Amino acid sequence: MYYVLSSHFKKMKIIPNLISVLVIASCCYSICEAYSTDSFTIAALFNQATSDAELAFKYTIQWQNIYSSEDIFYKVEIFNLLHKNVFVTSKTVCNISKMESGVIAIFGPEALKAVPITQSICRKLEIPHIQTTWQPSTSYPPLISLNFYPAADLLAEGFATIVRHMNWKSYAIVYQHDEALIRLQQIFKIPDVSDNPVVVRQLEPGLDHRPLFKGLKDSGVQKIILDCDTDDILKILQQAKDVDFLSVSISYLLTSLDAHTLDYSELDASANITLVRLFDPTNEELSRNINSWKVGENRNRHRLDIEPEIIRTEAALMIDAVNLFVETVNHLHKTEMIVSRPMDCDGRDTWEGGYRIVSYMKEHKLANPITGPIGFDEFGRRVNFTLYVVELNADRIVKATWSPSNNTRLNITISATERRQLILKSLQKQKIIVSTKIVSPYFMLRNKSHSSEDTSSKYEGYAVDLIEKISQELNFTYDFYLNDANGNYDENSQTWTGVVGDVVSGTAQLGICDLTVTQQRRKYVDFSNHFMTLGISILYKKPTPGEPNMFAFLGPLAEDVWMYTATAYLGVSVLIYLIARMAPGDWESSHPCDENPKELENIWSLGNCLWLTKGSIMTQGCDILPKGISTRMAVSMWWFFSLLMTSSYTANLAAYLSKERMGPQINSLDDLVSQNKIKFGTMINGSTYQFFKTSNYSKHQAAWNKMNNFKPSSFVKTNTEGVRKVLNKNQDYAFFMESSSMEYEINRHKCELRPIGGLLDSKGYGIAMPIDAAYRGEINDAILKFQETGVLQTLKDKWWKELNVGEACEETIATPSDGSLTLANVGGVFLVLGIGTLISFLISVIEFLWNVKNIAVEEHITYWEALILELRFVVTVWVTRKATKVEINESSSSLELSEARSIAEKVLQEAGSFLHLDTILDRINLQKEG
Repeated sequence: MYYVLSSHFKKMKIIPNLISVLVIASCCYSICEAYSTDSFTIAALFNQATSDAELAFKYTIQWQNIYSSEDIFYKVEIFNLLHKNVFVTSKTVCNISKMESGVIAIFGPEALKAVPITQSICRKLEIPHIQTTWQPSTSYPPLISLNFYPAADLLAEGFATIVRHMNWKSYAIVYQHDEALIRLQQIFKIPDVSDNPVVVRQLEPGLDHRPLFKGLKDSGVQKIILDCDTDDILKILQQAKDVDFLSVSISYLLTSLDAHTLDYSELDASANITLVRLFDPTNEELSRNINSWKVGENRNRHRLDIEPEIIRTEAALMIDAVNLFVETVNHLHKTEMIVSRPMDCDGRDTWEGGYRIVSYMKEHKLANPITGPIGFDEFGRRVNFTLYVVELNADRIVKATWSPSNNTRLNITISATERRQLILKSLQKQKIIVSTKIVSPYFMLRNKSHSSEDTSSKYEGYAVDLIEKISQELNFTYDFYLNDANGNYDENSQTWTGVVGDVVSGTAQLGICDLTVTQQRRKYVDFSNHFMTLGISILYKKPTPGEPNMFAFLGPLAEDVWMYTATAYLGVSVLIYLIARMAPGDWESSHPCDENPKELENIWSLGNCLWLTKGSIMTQGCDILPKGISTRMAVSMWWFFSLLMTSSYTANLAAYLSKERMGPQINSLDDLVSQNKIKFGTMINGSTYQFFKTSNYSKHQAAWNKMNNFKPSSFVKTNTEGVRKVLNKNQDYAFFMESSSMEYEINRHKCELRPIGGLLDSKGYGIAMPIDAAYRGEINDAILKFQETGVLQTLKDKWWKELNVGEACEETIATPSDGSLTLANVGGVFLVLGIGTLISFLISVIEFLWNVKNIAVEEHITYWEALILELRFVVTVWVTRKATKVEINESSSSLELSEARSIAEKVLQEAGSFLHLDTILDRINLQKEG
């Protein structure tokens, strides 16, 4: 009627302004009140002076009175119970029941403590009791009561379903009042919570909650479920922001169904805040009701500045409750008239229409309810409703809906593309902090000699380029935050240090360096896809030529073997000599033609025995051989021994000389563990350190035990220190490190370093980010794209090869390219040959001089004459026969004697200088003179 009249008058241009419209509406309301044949009184209890629920109650009934086609008028009685006192509430309810016109329903109150007494009186008098506020599920209302607010246990199930679908692995529950534990009871029953315990904190009475949020931040919590009064939400979030706990990596779930009424723009935060509400503000019925409120308040000269987006849940529920109640009464009054009358709380009288109205309300369905489908169970609890999940940073776009009929399923209302856009929009709202550390070639201070597209940054490296490309792909800005370590877990304080600690505490939203993805780290942070795959290997210096050893030919046999072999040579020679003297077969006639000799001779003198055994071990044989059985048996055993020893020496000689040239070598982990000369270690508390410490593989355990027992410790603080120890020429040290970093160091020191063996494991580097970070999928997509397009390999080639040119190699020792032995390796053989031949020459000289003495005695000539004769024969090399008796020529004896004397003197002088005879003769002369 109102809209018809307004439209008609507007067409006639009689109503110039809104005041005329209000006057007409007021007149229509008065006419309806005057001409209604039946009237009923509805009472409402409110705990606030003026609230949205009170406006909804008053103007919804007014609207029904004006536009209802029934001849029924509803009177409104509103009571404000500001003190929330139970006694005052009971007196007020009883006074309402005694009103002369009677009351057909009581709405409210809002205060939780005042509800039981109101329900008790309504049950006694059988007056319908309508509620629009939350009640714990443990207290079932009487059958005369209806609560339009969702049942507590079903609402808790809805919250739990939302948390499950957000994939929160760990989170904190921060609550203000004890009843929040009932609202959130189903969240504690989520199965995954046992693996990731939930942190529960209660807001202490007072104004400062910063220490609580500071503690949560330090413990690595990134997801928070906040349950508090709606009016306190902004204040609490502001305090969280004061301790930097409202950054882009932090997520909040607000359980208040009125959280959508607040203006979060004043926080200027980039945290992911998720809201839950019970109705859609775009509902046309809600807009119509809001307009009626404004008209009514303007008529009372009160300006009402309110929009559907900020209407509280209780007001929307009140509209549905009043509409359902009025429609019920209208329908029932047609079939059987409803008569209201006053009742006394102290009497036994009851109203006969109460249960009839409530039963019909449970079955009747509103045509267009504001708060979604409405349904009740036998106790009057609302069991049918819809929850809307809203993303605040996405300009309040509904992400999903849930209703009890869905069980544990959430209806996603946005597409994957829309969700990606929302996440990117949230990521782009603020500058992303990237935690890293200075380590080559991932993150370094800029080298002016390196060309780069971005010359404004003072940093460069693989990680810098990778983050730059990801930021360009996702269109966000970033800044670096430097730390000094990858990240270790402190068991005592239960906190992380380094880059991982920055991400856990929320100081940084991303963490990148040579950060290995491990199981322990994965419990506290999420990682992106691997941008580099690697494994643990052994870094060692290249083999260097050993010190030249002229006697390297002695190496194939140990010193004790040489000693035993020499002893066996002498012992067997003597033994053969004795056996030959005892063996009859080795005694024979001195003349082979004499068949009956009177004497037998034995050729096996000690010298011949020594010659036989020496010729055998030298594989040269001998011109005389034993004839006795026992001597042949002994010689055969010596030949067998000589064969094995000579073959073994020959087989080991080449390998030993090659090894001697190249120095000590290790080729695998087994070689490293089995030796005691070379120490080895890892970077302390790094991922490689943890790998050996926690491995159950026997070889890895053996390596760990050996590393752990080295004194002084073989562990180092950084990879750089480990490489420096490997390069140190004054010690033998091998270093376990990750293959990617090893490859970089080998390219820098290509002349000195080399990898040993294969990879001991397989793992990868990833970008760290907070647990359940919303932007994790976008980071993964960017890395996967770079991997498929070859960007990652291009970056690695740039920093591992193009900008990592090592020094030119210079050979310090000239070594034949074909690997053959040099004089420095086998020079000892030549030395032995020279010394041996020199000794044999000296022996021959001594034999010669001794023979000259014998000739002088036998021939009765002087020593010098005999010496001249023998020397003349020696130098006459063309003479091959020698007389048994010396012939002396008298005429030339004096001349020859003088010549011989001069020759002899020269020979003796040379021999004396070599044997130091001059020194010996001087000492003899001095003794004689003395």
